[in-house]
Amino acid sequence: MIKSKALLPWTCLFKESRMASECWRSLSTKLEPIKMSFTSYESAADGGQKPPIIIMHGLFGCKSNWNSLSKSLHNMTRRKVITVDSRNHGDSPHTLEQSYRLMVEDVKFLMEDLGVKKASLIGHSMGGRTMMYLAVIYPELVESLIPVDISPVNSKEVSDIQSIIDVLRGVNLDIDGPISKVRKLADEHMKSSIESPVLRQFLLTNLIEVNKKYQWRINLESINVNFKKGLAVFPPVQSTYNGPTYFIGGGNSLFLKPSDHEAIKQIFPLVKFDYITGAGHWLHAEKPQEFLKLVSQFLATV
Repeated sequence: MIKSKALLPWTCLFKESRMASECWRSLSTKLEPIKMSFTSYESAADGGQKPPIIIMHGLFGCKSNWNSLSKSLHNMTRRKVITVDSRNHGDSPHTLEQSYRLMVEDVKFLMEDLGVKKASLIGHSMGGRTMMYLAVIYPELVESLIPVDISPVNSKEVSDIQSIIDVLRGVNLDIDGPISKVRKLADEHMKSSIESPVLRQFLLTNLIEVNKKYQWRINLESINVNFKKGLAVFPPVQSTYNGPTYFIGGGNSLFLKPSDHEAIKQIFPLVKFDYITGAGHWLHAEKPQEFLKLVSQFLATV
């Protein structure tokens, strides 16, 4: 287990973006990144001329959620695709702290470790905010940016995720019997608070058996402690990312609102927006073909 050092307070609020960026870089040297678990999709037939694509999942997710999409995206773009597990998720280390500042350093560390000088970044929800922040702080590392159904504008919809965390923490996992029984009981517990059966089944993919005991694969306690200040709120930024940016939202979702567009343009001047009709927050899973078409068409232009 790798533990991060204590975070320094955010005190560098400069008007000049260059000064703000330099302040961030000095602070980031105090942070200890983790070595994230990742999967790479590549082949000998790849052109090798274009930067790879790095994908980060959302809260409660993992890289395996993107398995089929990553294979398809690799085949469509002929680019290497790298999916990652963020800290406290999937197969990556559990840490006491979690914030966008830390997750940015994790992605940067991975790129350095793999010798990737520049990449196109895709992130869903929490992963989208991580990639947004990385693009603003380290624009030289980013060829293009695709946030998926998330906005840097803080909202009630994001804050309300705390209720899901509370529900998961209330699930009794001290039960004897097969994992199918535990999942059924957990689903019954969640049903009164989480109406969507699709969302409940997604959350239950994190329920695993270790040494004949049941537990959450995600570090639920760390997520709970850090959610309000580290994940629910997008950090303040004093500079912009001036590269190609493509926000894709679900037509039925409230996580990326048209009313956010003007504020987003202040941070990402070259942004374009698209919405997938009939899709919710997990639009890439609900409408995979539509999502892949939009992403591949955008990447072909950068």
